[in-house]
Amino acid sequence: MEYLRIEAQRQAYGPDDLKRKTMTVGELKRLLEDFDEDLPVILSHDNGYTYGSISDDGISEDYYADEVEDSYGEGSE
Repeated sequence: MEYLRIEAQRQAYGPDDLKRKTMTVGELKRLLEDFDEDLPVILSHDNGYTYGSISDDGISEDYYADEVEDSYGEGSE
């Protein structure tokens, strides 16, 4: 079976650690334009030791705080 493999890399403990190391939605869309739209997409983890799939309910917009809040609810950088 032919498929599009995306090698997922564990590089951080939180999303805020990746903000300068990951692609944007626009970059990903431009990259995917070159592939057959009917190819299944499979995530490869741990250099192909385990694999995963992508589904509609697994994709969502989320956020992370740019600052850390202290115990009084005040931000600090």
